Amino acid sequence: MRPDQAAADVAVIGGSGFYSFLDDPREIVVETPYGEPSAPISVGVVAGRSVAFVPRHGAGHRFPPHAINYRANAWALRSLGVRQVVAPCAVGGLRSEVAPGDVVVPDQLVDRTQRRVQSFVESGAVHLPFADPYCGRLRHAVLAAGPSLVDGGTMVVIEGPRFSTRAESAHYAAQGWTLINMTGHPEAVLAREMRQCYAAIAVVTDMDAGAEEGEGVGQEEVFARFAANLDRLRGLLTDVIATLPDPDGCSCSTWADGLELTYDIPG
Repeated sequence: MRPDQAAADVAVIGGSGFYSFLDDPREIVVETPYGEPSAPISVGVVAGRSVAFVPRHGAGHRFPPHAINYRANAWALRSLGVRQVVAPCAVGGLRSEVAPGDVVVPDQLVDRTQRRVQSFVESGAVHLPFADPYCGRLRHAVLAAGPSLVDGGTMVVIEGPRFSTRAESAHYAAQGWTLINMTGHPEAVLAREMRQCYAAIAVVTDMDAGAEEGEGVGQEEVFARFAANLDRLRGLLTDVIATLPDPDGCSCSTWADGLELTYDIPG
C-alpha cells in the first residue's frame, strides 16, 4: 500500500471501557500473519485526518491484558498505513506525584511481564533501540493539547490479570516508578518495530495497593474512574490529532534505515 492509498495514517488504541471513538466509521477486517486483531479496525475522519481505531481489549472487554494479540493489532494498523499511534490506558498511581483523575504522558517504561510475545523478530540479528520508548514528537503534541496533563513518569507494566500485592506495589514505588499498568508492554515495542511513532496517555484511576492504606485496588473502581474520563479523553484525542507533527524523519521510523529486517513491515 502506497502512502497515498493509506486507509489511515493515525491510530487510537482504546483502553478499558473505551470501545468506540469515531463517528460513522467504516469497519475493515484485516487478516494478519499473527492471527486476528482484537476487533475489526474502525476508520473515520477526525480533525481532517484519516484515523483508525481498535479497542485493545476487543468488544465488551473480551481479552484480558495477557491474552491480547498485540502483534496482530500492531501489524493490522501498519497494514492500513498508520504511522502514528496514540494509546490511552488506565493506570494505577504508585507515588504522591500523581492522584486519581490525573492524566499522565509517561516518558519511560519498565517491563515486568512474563509470558508475552514481545517482538516480530523471530530470526537473525535485529536489535531495537528502545532507550526512549515513547515518541518525543508525539509526546510534545499530546502535552501541547492538554495544559493540565502531567509531563513524564515511568510506567511499570505487570503481567496481570491480578493486581499487585502491597509488597510488590511498595517495591515498584521505591524504584521511583510512577504508574502501574497491564497493557503498555509489548504494545510500545511492537509499534517501534513497525516504525511507528507511539505515545501513551495514562489515566490514573486509583492509587495502587502499596501507595495508600485501605482494601487495595478493585476492578469496579478502575473501570468507573476510566469511564468518568471518557468524554475528557475523547476531546483531548481530537485536539491531539488536529496538531500531530509530520512523522517523516522521526527516529521512530529511521532507526531501521540501512538495517536488514528479518520480518515484514506491511504497507
